[in-house]
Amino acid sequence: MKKFIIAGVVVVGLYLAYIVISLSLLPPVKELADRKQSMTITVRDWQGNERPFIVGPKNKYWAPSNQIPPEMKWAVILAEDNNFYRHDGIDVKAIKQAIKYDLEKKSLAKGASTITQQVAKNIYLSREKTITRKLKEVYLAWRMEQELTKGRILELYLNVVELGPMVYGIGHGSRYYFGKPPSAMTPRECAFLAAMLPGPRVAYNPYRNLGKVLRRSNMILRTMRAKGVISTEEYQVALGQQPNIRGLQHKVDTTLQQPPVQQPLSSAQGQPPVSEPAEPAPTDGGAAGPAPPTPAPQEPPPSTPPSGPPAGN
Repeated sequence: MKKFIIAGVVVVGLYLAYIVISLSLLPPVKELADRKQSMTITVRDWQGNERPFIVGPKNKYWAPSNQIPPEMKWAVILAEDNNFYRHDGIDVKAIKQAIKYDLEKKSLAKGASTITQQVAKNIYLSREKTITRKLKEVYLAWRMEQELTKGRILELYLNVVELGPMVYGIGHGSRYYFGKPPSAMTPRECAFLAAMLPGPRVAYNPYRNLGKVLRRSNMILRTMRAKGVISTEEYQVALGQQPNIRGLQHKVDTTLQQPPVQQPLSSAQGQPPVSEPAEPAPTDGGAAGPAPPTPAPQEPPPSTPPSGPPAGN
């Protein structure tokens, strides 16, 4: 029995040492604070092939924070991470709920990742569901919260989320589905894209499950109305709209046969600074668009929740 205990202690010690070394080797996140910097990461298309994807203004679909509607920002916050402006990258309560759920289901089905954690995963990590990867994700998210403003984190998130076959970021998603830049999207269209985030490939693929996407977008719109992000009139108008996605399957099939729209850079490291159109105004600590409903670090704390679409940039 004593030998088993010693062996267990040794194994745990070796694993902890491995974790410490792994965390120390993770890339720095401070470079993400530079809005003029571009870097290339690897993503997988719907056929499982690895593709280069540019994070930063060298991506022609990149949407600077001041070109993203506040309704889009609030839609993803309310749908994906309601405590975004309250936590420091990790939502402890959500993690406890996820652990309880996973233990009951005997699987790693529920992730409880915050928006910050999703940015860390999408930019730096793989999609594998392991304890080691989760620890790396948590550590990177914590570091991001130290180095970046909430506005910058949200800008990165909205530019790297998957919304279709090699369609990453709302700059590409708004043009792919609606034929317009993100700044021209309506509240319904913002909620529609936010509704797809849990599973754009299957569960919330608008071509296969349009009704499911619309129901979730209706829920997001109701929450936006309840929080004062949109008015009652805007809410009623949004409910009466349905995005026109006829012919989407042909578009999806065509996209799958085409090479990625971004050209690969020479390295996966940060690239030389390039000029960025419409540099976001610095008046909100780097966060263009919505102000948080409660006081939060690096964000202007309003006294009450917004009664309408928050001021732009």
